[in-house]
Amino acid sequence: MIATMVYKLTKDASVEQLKEAGLGDHYASHDRALFYQNASGVPWTAAYIAAKGDPIADLYEDIAAEEKARATYQWLIDMTDDVDLQDSLKFLREREIVHSLRFREAVEILKSERDAQKIF
Repeated sequence: MIATMVYKLTKDASVEQLKEAGLGDHYASHDRALFYQNASGVPWTAAYIAAKGDPIADLYEDIAAEEKARATYQWLIDMTDDVDLQDSLKFLREREIVHSLRFREAVEILKSERDAQKIF
């Protein structure tokens, strides 16, 4: 969704406008293609996705990812005065909050099952 927003915001921009917006290096390497990278220009990679194989540990990793995304959306909201863009980002931010809450609920369920006395 973020890539679509970036595309919509830049699709009609001239090369000069892209340069003025700090996107000259991106344009030189990728034209207007959606090349996933962080704000510093480091390309996205799956190499740092963590998975332990323990459901509780993995859910905490998921919670952290959702909270990081929520914070990023908030910072993006703070950086723009485009109401339509803010509305879209607010939707995404709220979605991350809901995901985080659901993962937290799942952690509590797993903890209660783990700690329950097993009688066979």
